Amino acid sequence: MSITMYQASVSVFIRMLDNLSVILDKAASHAEAKKIDPSIFITARLAPDMYPLSRQIQIATDMAKGCAARLAGLDVPSYEDNETTFLELQTRIAKTVAFLHSIDAEQINGSEEKPITLRTPSRELSFLGQPYLLHFVFPNFYFHITTAYAILRHNGVAIGKLDFVGNPD
Repeated sequence: MSITMYQASVSVFIRMLDNLSVILDKAASHAEAKKIDPSIFITARLAPDMYPLSRQIQIATDMAKGCAARLAGLDVPSYEDNETTFLELQTRIAKTVAFLHSIDAEQINGSEEKPITLRTPSRELSFLGQPYLLHFVFPNFYFHITTAYAILRHNGVAIGKLDFVGNPD
């Protein structure tokens, strides 16, 4: 049995963003229980030259919504990137998941060879749909979710591998 582009993309994004939401809930509860200012976690970094937790989550959600929209031939939703609280980050994740749920499998399936062009401030990147998903989006998406997890774990939040991967289906 083969896997469809929808199964390989949207389903994965939703699952991992749901897991990230659970991790953020645990971080918020930890901050409250330990009487730690939540902004300590939101602005925490693994290294001085890395983005803080808030930006890691912004980029992860951007990767998911951007990929799904491009594969489906839709405009990419634009978010302001101004989240400074756990609630605002949770809202961003929920908004992204709602957008992902709004896309039908038929809109994405068959996009393996679809030309995808990304314009960055310094260059233009061109892909076909499947390599875009597998070799550009997934590495970036997982990097930023993993880094968000690592920031929280490094700062004492009691989370583990099962929180990251979620419950098996």
